[in-house]
Amino acid sequence: MTKDFDYEQMLHGELYLASGIQPENKSIHGQKIMQQINQEPLENIDKIHELERELFGQVGDHFHVTPPFYVDYGRHITLGNHFYANMDCIFLDVNRITFGNNVMVGPRVGFYTAGHPTDPEIRNTQLEFGLPITVEDNVWVGANATILPGVTIGEGAIVAAGAVVTKDVSSRTIVGGNPARVIRKLSEQDTTKWTELKAQYEAKKSTH
Repeated sequence: MTKDFDYEQMLHGELYLASGIQPENKSIHGQKIMQQINQEPLENIDKIHELERELFGQVGDHFHVTPPFYVDYGRHITLGNHFYANMDCIFLDVNRITFGNNVMVGPRVGFYTAGHPTDPEIRNTQLEFGLPITVEDNVWVGANATILPGVTIGEGAIVAAGAVVTKDVSSRTIVGGNPARVIRKLSEQDTTKWTELKAQYEAKKSTH
């Protein structure tokens, strides 16, 4: 018999009962820290970052999650370097949510690791499961996107605003819609266009 059978089942992506998780492993600790963050005046940025470091399982350098935001546990979330999430995001982390470096998340994006059996009789027993979500480096997730259990978003991909992502997203593609599908692949034309616009911006600024 394991020390906390249902908690270990949850993190392994197997069926579990939330009511069976032992008190020391329940989500209330993280939710209390989340509540503190959401009630902190926004100008107290150092205090917010201190609490976010306490809440999340691991954080990199230069990160910011804009309050208000919502988690289940918090400690199952890993943030890479230069991570930014805008306001009103939801991180339902009954399983692990892992973000790489240079990830940008728009407002009201939801990352949902939790799932339930499709059979209603089994579902009514309160058995549930969770599958991990992975977001690789240099990803941009647009506002109001929904990321469902078990999804991996590949390096450099863009998830369009309002997309519902049910399957893995290939690297350096733009996906959108419900369910999300590939709109197009990113190309050298993207690099050329935005490099030129950046140069124009810098030239204008230098003479301002």
